[in-house]
Amino acid sequence: MELILKQDVENLGFKDDVVTVKNGYGRNFLIPTGQAVLATSSAKKVLAENLKQRAYKEAKLIADANKIAETIKGYEIKIASKAGGDKLFGSVSNIDLAEAIAKAGTEVDKKFIKVTGGTVKRLGKYEASVRLHRNVVADITFEVIAE
Repeated sequence: MELILKQDVENLGFKDDVVTVKNGYGRNFLIPTGQAVLATSSAKKVLAENLKQRAYKEAKLIADANKIAETIKGYEIKIASKAGGDKLFGSVSNIDLAEAIAKAGTEVDKKFIKVTGGTVKRLGKYEASVRLHRNVVADITFEVIAE
């Protein structure tokens, strides 16, 4: 079943992508929740026209995302957490990293941050990727230190 996505869907695609999914997933989940529409020939023509009109706006968005990526890469992020030895009491996740980036001066939504390996449970240096645009991903390094 071919569908046109109306919004970003995790592990499937981005807004305005034409994707092929199994019939049940499309009919029972994506279409009823408003995340996709059927990719008929007329819908594809409308999509092509919209993408053509949106192309120049996209260039500005990519330029802004690249600027933010350079800013984020320049940050030296340290997250203080309670620890016993080198183990943390609790964990550090994308939520904590989003707050640390916000304190440094740039707002990034927590759902666009992926910490390598999931959550952090020990002191040390770690890496994360921040998706600022579908074509712009910034890899950052942060350090978890004892409080």
